[in-house]
Amino acid sequence: MVSPGAVFLDRDGTVIEDVGYLCAPEQVHFKRGAAAALRRMSGAGWPLVVVSNQSGVGRGLISRQQAGAVHDQFIDALAEERIFLAGVYYCFHLPSDGCDCRKPAPGMLIRAAGELELDLPASVLIGDKTSDMEAGVACGCRCILIGGSPGDGWSRWSTAADMESMAEMILSADS
Repeated sequence: MVSPGAVFLDRDGTVIEDVGYLCAPEQVHFKRGAAAALRRMSGAGWPLVVVSNQSGVGRGLISRQQAGAVHDQFIDALAEERIFLAGVYYCFHLPSDGCDCRKPAPGMLIRAAGELELDLPASVLIGDKTSDMEAGVACGCRCILIGGSPGDGWSRWSTAADMESMAEMILSADS
């Protein structure tokens, strides 16, 4: 049985600050309003799923151990805020690898939907890059670009100034 939709989240630049190739746990810091927005979404019954390109591993700039330590800190920071994820999916490939998981390809979302029994057209993808939006559009998700300009998506996605505005958009559409 497929459950209702989820909120798919890009990690760096959306939920946490984007500092380039994140390689140390102490670099994990929530973006303003992100934790409160995620708590609201989760409290309203939306499963939260992270889908994140992490090519620093494929480029050799970050070791798998460093990526694991950053991931552990990310999960711990979420738990401290009483936020729990339904799933986390990372793509470590290079852009030139031609994989089906690296956004803008929809592979991570499709895999998560299959494993977690989620309805993609009932889901929302939140990100800070056009590649995030394109992955969501390819799956039929509603998409919201954080910090984007109106018109960036030629009406294929919405924009929100920040995570707090995003949560308000989704929750007001639900009521």
